[in-house]
Amino acid sequence: MTQRMLHISSPLFVRESKLSNTAIEQLFPHPQPLVLEIGCGIGDFIVQLAAANPTNNYLAIDIFNKGCLKTCRRVEKAGLDNVRVMRIEARYLLSRYLKADSLAAVYVNCPDPWPKKRHRYRRLINAEFMQQLLYVLRPNGDFFFSTDFTDYAEQVAELLPQLDAWCNQLPAPSTTDLPGYPISKYMRRFLDLGQPIHFVHYRKRKDLPAGSIVKPLLRHGFRTVQKHIDHA
Repeated sequence: MTQRMLHISSPLFVRESKLSNTAIEQLFPHPQPLVLEIGCGIGDFIVQLAAANPTNNYLAIDIFNKGCLKTCRRVEKAGLDNVRVMRIEARYLLSRYLKADSLAAVYVNCPDPWPKKRHRYRRLINAEFMQQLLYVLRPNGDFFFSTDFTDYAEQVAELLPQLDAWCNQLPAPSTTDLPGYPISKYMRRFLDLGQPIHFVHYRKRKDLPAGSIVKPLLRHGFRTVQKHIDHA
């Protein structure tokens, strides 16, 4: 089913066409560390995070037009000037528009778990994606991941130790209790049912040799939804 495109007139909404002559850092009124949220949903998480950390700038992205609209409305209602919203696919953004060492942190909250075993290769978090994050995260940059699927948390927690450019910031591979982490309405729905949210927190090593992280290219045949985005 093709989703109906809702017009987004918010000044906080950034169309891809604007990035052809404007760097992402220039989208914000103040030069501050840049943080990316992948999959902003309806914006509940990013509003909490940005309000609690006004000295960071936040780019919140999603592939769903309606979610971007709702996120813009929430950010505007909260009166925040340190958040911008884009409808764009994460891997496309990372490979095309983000520079090396440009992000202070990346948050990925409850992405599509593709629960059937035959579909798990479609999950966002894999070695190729983490290599993209390594390129755009600055040394000591943080990667936060959360999911309501235990096996997805286990998969990510098993993957990252194999990539020696990452350092675990938790006493265990994952945790169901991460103090200070904003809880979105989506997460709260599961917690109220007694179903835990699993958190993973890794940090890019600061001692990686200069030039050791090369810019990854999107694999051949990778498809994005870009042709539908700038008309929203």
